[in-house]
Parts: sequence; structure tokens; C-alpha cells
Amino acid sequence: MSKVANIGKLKNYTVFITGASRGIGLSMAKKIAADGANIVVAAKTAEPHPKLPGTIYTAAEEIEAAGGRALPMVVDVRDEKSVDQAVAAAVGEFGGIDILINNASAISLTDTQSTGMKRYDLMHSINGRGTYMLSHKCVPHLLESKDAGREPHILNNSPPLDMRRKWFENHVAYTIAKMNMSLCAHGMAGEFEGDIAVNCIWPRTAIWTAAMKMLGGDQASAGCRLDTIMSDCAYGILTKGTDFTGNFVVDQEFLEQEYGITDFSSYRANPDQAEESLINDFFLPERFDKYNSENAFDKL
Repeated sequence: MSKVANIGKLKNYTVFITGASRGIGLSMAKKIAADGANIVVAAKTAEPHPKLPGTIYTAAEEIEAAGGRALPMVVDVRDEKSVDQAVAAAVGEFGGIDILINNASAISLTDTQSTGMKRYDLMHSINGRGTYMLSHKCVPHLLESKDAGREPHILNNSPPLDMRRKWFENHVAYTIAKMNMSLCAHGMAGEFEGDIAVNCIWPRTAIWTAAMKMLGGDQASAGCRLDTIMSDCAYGILTKGTDFTGNFVVDQEFLEQEYGITDFSSYRANPDQAEESLINDFFLPERFDKYNSENAFDKL
């Protein structure tokens, strides 16, 4: 259930979203589409997955039903030619690109001895390199959007930068791959300040998606929130001006501060579950992980 009303600000904006065939990416796409936006559904799933629902084509149908226009594109964010073709197709179809959401990601919560180079390379080529490449390819069009009087954004689905050892020691490869996405935002926010807003978005709790269900079964929903909290938060970020930049946004905190929301029960995947029993996501700032701020950096 959405608690953030659409205001129509993104009408006719073109939004390029990676990993948009299901889950958080699709939820964001539908929320933005309700303004009357154009959505580029950039993902690899053209044929149905045996265990996960949704393809770029079913996502496009849902986006258009929500009020937007959709361009489904088979895109491998690791492949430069694939990205070039998708960006060119988006510009050809809609006349430009106003917003890029780097949502595609790969995860393996494995320790160093259990993480071989194939898995390491997969995470780094999608998370860090893919985010950088999509940003690099879209920036010229985002600058044209600024020149046309719009407010272009890059939004990365990645965590607050935090060097505490606790976030690295159990899954070094995954953490540095996700932090690469956040480092891209940190640097680009400064590089393009005044022209393109660049921010990160991250969930306070685990988010209930088809992938979570596949991995943990229906019972895993008890500790999760719905993906609508992320799409509400993303919409709020993207409808702010380009002066809102360089932020590492946590969904709950943003919705509290910007919209005055204090009751998050409607976002719970299991309405009967107590708020305090929700599962914390990784990489949370001290307000949520209750870490002693005096020890903000462990010995390295």
C-alpha cells in the first residue's frame, strides 16, 4: 500500500531502470509510471524464469496499466554493446533520458574462501561496473534534460558508505561490490552538482520479493516490508530538485522526515507481525543498528 501520493511531476519524463522486470525495480517503475512517465524496462529476463515470476514484457504490461508508457529491453549491464543499444533505443523511442535508476545487482553472502573469482566477477561487473557504465552512458542525455529545464537524477539502490569492519568481515566480496555503487554516487554527486542529482536509496528492513520467497519460503515474509516502501521513497527522492544530491537515503528515515509518516504497519508484508520483529537489512547507520558511535570505525 502506497502512503505517498503521486503529484504528476514526472509526467513525460523518461526513466531508465535496470533490473525492472520484477521486485523493487518493477515497484519503482509502476509508482513512477502513475505520473504518466516513460519507463525503459532494462533487464535480462525475456523468457519466464522457472521459479521467479515476471519478464520485461509482463513488467511493461503492468507499467502501462499503471499509467505509463513502457519500452521493454533485454539488457545485460555487464555488456557495453547491450547497454549502448538500450540507451540508443530509449532516446530513439522517447527523445531522451531524464532519470537513471541503477537497481540491478548481484548478491552472494559468502566468505572469502567460499567466493571464487567467477562469483566475485559477477557481483563486481553488475554492481560496481554496471552502475558506472550505465551512468557514463546516460550522463550526456541527463545533461540535455537539464538544458531542457528538467531535473535529472541518478538513483542507485545501494547502501550508506560505512567503513565499520562488521559490514565487511562476513562477505567481503559482496560488500565492496555494493559499496562501489555508493562510491559512484558519492563522486558523481560532486562532479555533476547543480546539473544532475545523484543519490542512493537503501531499505531499513528486508524487503519481501519473489526472490525472498524462493529463498526463504512464505514464512520469511514475517520479517519483511513490502517493496512499496522503497518505491514510495524513490518517488519522493526523484520529485525533489537537483539540489537534493549526494544523500545516502534510508527509506524509513526519509519518509519520516519528508512526509511525516510514523506508522509503517501498512508496509509490512505480514500485517500481523510486530514492527520490532522485522529483520534489519545490512549496512544500516547507527540509528537503526544501535552501534556505538564512539566506535564508528573498527581497527583496520
